[in-house]
Amino acid sequence: MNNIIEMILITLLPFLELRASIPYGILKLGMGWIVVFAVCVIANIALAPVVYFFLDKVIHIFLRIKVINRIYQHYVEKTQKKIHKYVDKYGEWALALFIAVPLPGSGVYTGMLAAYLLGLGYKKSFYAAVIGVLIAGIIVTLISVTGSEAWFFLIKMNG
Repeated sequence: MNNIIEMILITLLPFLELRASIPYGILKLGMGWIVVFAVCVIANIALAPVVYFFLDKVIHIFLRIKVINRIYQHYVEKTQKKIHKYVDKYGEWALALFIAVPLPGSGVYTGMLAAYLLGLGYKKSFYAAVIGVLIAGIIVTLISVTGSEAWFFLIKMNG
């Protein structure tokens, strides 16, 4: 049970998420890839609505400050109006691909921030997060499993 909690905690860390927790679970803890995949993907998906809700509540608090509100109105709303047609056309798919890229900084935290600032909306953002996390989870799991198998194969050949 402690191993699962460790993987969940790593998944909840910004800039790491399942990109770190899946290899940790498979390579460091030696757990089965199916369990690791399931735990890390579910934890990462569960993070999406929490981040979106938090952003929604926190940004409104800061918008009560006139200077921040003016900056927000000028940059964010101006950008939202400019790219509205692109967000409507590609929004959730572009967001899903951004979240799916298994690199630090391209996960649910930054994806939900971008979705919120671009005005994508909660439902579309959540669906994009689910798709992106599933794709990232598959990629990272495949790399972790095939990488570890190749490593053990090389050790056996030389040993």
